[in-house]
Amino acid sequence: MTTTAPDTVDYDIRRILAPSNDGKDVQATSFSLLETLNTHFPDEASLAETEILQQRLAEEQRVLQEEINALRAQLKESQDSNRMQVIQELISELLGQMSRIREKATESEAVVRNITKDIQVLDLAKKNLINSLTTLKRLQMLVNALTQLEDHVREKKYTEMAQTLAAVKQISVSFKPYTTVPRVAQVWRRIQQMQGEIRTLVESDFDKFYLEDPNKQVKSSTVADACLVVDVLGEDVRNSLVDRYVAMELKEYRRIFRTTDEAGQLDNIPRRFSWFLRLLQAHDLRQGRVWHLLAKFAEITRDDMSVLLSKAGASLNVKTLLDNLQLASDFELSIAKKWATPFADILAATAPPSGPIKSITSAFEPHMGVFVEAQNKALSDMLAPHRKPKAPPPRTSLDAGTPRASGELEEGSSPILVLPSSTELFYFYAQSLEQCAKLSSGQALFDLALVHKKWLKIYADDVLTASLKKSAQLRRSTETRFDLSAIQQASLVINTADYCQATALELEQKIREKINDEFKERVSFQSECDVFVGCVSSAIAIHLRELETACDPSFTTMTRISWATWAQVSGPSAYTGDLVKAIEQITEAIKPGIEQKKYLRNLFDKIYNLLLAKFTASLVKSRPLGEIGAEQLLIDLQTLKAFLIKLPGEALLTTSYTRGLSKSTARLESLLKVIVTPVDPPEGFILNYTLLIGDASFSNFQKILDLKGTPKFQQNDLLDSFLTITSTKSELDSTSFLSSLDMDPAASQGGMVSPSIISAPSEGIFSGLASPPLSGPPTGSSIGDVNRPGDRVFSDFRRFVSFGLRRDSQAQI
Repeated sequence: MTTTAPDTVDYDIRRILAPSNDGKDVQATSFSLLETLNTHFPDEASLAETEILQQRLAEEQRVLQEEINALRAQLKESQDSNRMQVIQELISELLGQMSRIREKATESEAVVRNITKDIQVLDLAKKNLINSLTTLKRLQMLVNALTQLEDHVREKKYTEMAQTLAAVKQISVSFKPYTTVPRVAQVWRRIQQMQGEIRTLVESDFDKFYLEDPNKQVKSSTVADACLVVDVLGEDVRNSLVDRYVAMELKEYRRIFRTTDEAGQLDNIPRRFSWFLRLLQAHDLRQGRVWHLLAKFAEITRDDMSVLLSKAGASLNVKTLLDNLQLASDFELSIAKKWATPFADILAATAPPSGPIKSITSAFEPHMGVFVEAQNKALSDMLAPHRKPKAPPPRTSLDAGTPRASGELEEGSSPILVLPSSTELFYFYAQSLEQCAKLSSGQALFDLALVHKKWLKIYADDVLTASLKKSAQLRRSTETRFDLSAIQQASLVINTADYCQATALELEQKIREKINDEFKERVSFQSECDVFVGCVSSAIAIHLRELETACDPSFTTMTRISWATWAQVSGPSAYTGDLVKAIEQITEAIKPGIEQKKYLRNLFDKIYNLLLAKFTASLVKSRPLGEIGAEQLLIDLQTLKAFLIKLPGEALLTTSYTRGLSKSTARLESLLKVIVTPVDPPEGFILNYTLLIGDASFSNFQKILDLKGTPKFQQNDLLDSFLTITSTKSELDSTSFLSSLDMDPAASQGGMVSPSIISAPSEGIFSGLASPPLSGPPTGSSIGDVNRPGDRVFSDFRRFVSFGLRRDSQAQI
């Protein structure tokens, strides 16, 4: 039998056996009673030793108590107030000793300072004496070197003069802080005077050497030694001598080619370059490369060119400008080839402190507007015949039998896919770009790019778009046959616009490669590419217009059939054959003319959208349809769908085309299947509507009744049943594709081909068509009505009131 010890016993055992926890509660420790008991009593035999264990525990308790008492006594002794007073007195005494040591240290420092004061004075005196002796010694060396320099100047010994002058300049640097001392100032002034005398002497010998006076000949070795002295004198003296030499060599050039004389005019620019090349040839035999002479010649010639071009003003023609610019460019290229160094690098290597020297061709940069304007005029003249084409003769009644073709090809000739004027335009662009890039890669090239942009837009508007507008203007509103020439022209415009768009992007890249960095980000032909995309869209609209024209007779026949009295279903209707034949004629005329498949795919997407929209509009015009008539129209729709699926061909058929066509026709099929369903019983008819249409719209259901031709007296009961049944189906939507179905398409628009329909997605064949208001219950609503919350509230309210009034009237009856 198992017994449980009381809590007090457990607590006492824990308090005795558990280790101390610094005064904390014993129960808060991790002491385990069971583990402790199992340790002391591992088996039943150990229970006999309980008294021995109790004695051992009592002994341990006694030892622990003695330790506690000893610690308490020690703590009491350490807290004795007398002992704390003694400690404080010791601390005070220690602080006093530290103060006395600090005072003695200060006194010792003063004593040491007094002892070493004389030593410091002696050290300072020694340092000043050493500096004085060193300075006097350097002064003596400077005076001696200056005396030697004077002797070398008198004897014109340039080699020794260069060495001595370098030593004098090096030693004199240390005396710059002592220029207030009279003796040092006197020596400093003498140094400056000697440098001036040496400079005058060197310049005199250089002048004699330049002039090659037979009476005052100077040896080349003397000039070479003098160059050593020039290097010591400094960079300013060297530049001055170079400028004197260059000015002396080009003095004759300035005299011969003054801008006021005949030799200095624009038509004599080749003589300038020939004169300088002869001068360079002479220098190649004597001095080698003389880049400073070349830089000065370029600077003088550029300034003269600027004056002459500015003076020419309005009389400056593009031939003179380009010929002279080409001459200047050829000269710079020949110089760069001669020394295997770019001309700009030569000018940069000899640039004066005032700034870099510009090239000769830079003088023509401000006047390149003449060239750009000439390109603008040339483009205007080139495109003038294409901007004003002769209008084709108007169509007459004699043309009614066959479609008209423009530009019949000769037998054996290949069809034109791109307008030749576009290739001519871009060939001219390439030539003008290459020519301008050789002459200038700055503002002129950017201005030329602007001219290119301007004429690309003009070409798109006045040539491509204008040709489409003229073909549209020639069509009469009463014509019911398609125009083959308009189809061919639209295909030609699509190919040309696509070619122009791609080539314009390549042109932009070429200009960016050749133009300076500061203009790169400003060069963009994106807006012009967008214009060409707009031309493609307009041309596709022409194709759709011709398709609509060719299909109109078939759809007119469809609307004239009395579908309500249709007796039986007997395969596809006759008008579907004519419709398929017309579509085949148009597409077979379009396919060979369009080069890019992406435009054909886009066109076929728009074709099935247009045809299904026309079919829907004709279906609405043909109401009432009747159940048999709707079944026949369903077969006609499936025939049209089967043809449209095969229309693009294997090469152009895509998954998106098939999916979009199936989605659009599925809606029409659902509409016709609801109409085919008998109204009796009403519950089955309404259930079929909710399954196929999937909405609870009162107005959409009434559209079905109108299309079906249900009599008015039956409509009231059907509408009541519809409200009763749909009120319990919360999962139904309030709108569907029927919400955008126009019940009077002829009143809303004259033609189906409009920008909104051409650009509409495949699921929008019902969109954009508004229903007119009718007397009695509404039969249609527009998309906007469905999307406005306020109108939806009023529509539900009208349903409620109408339903209540009919119920009251039925109850009275």
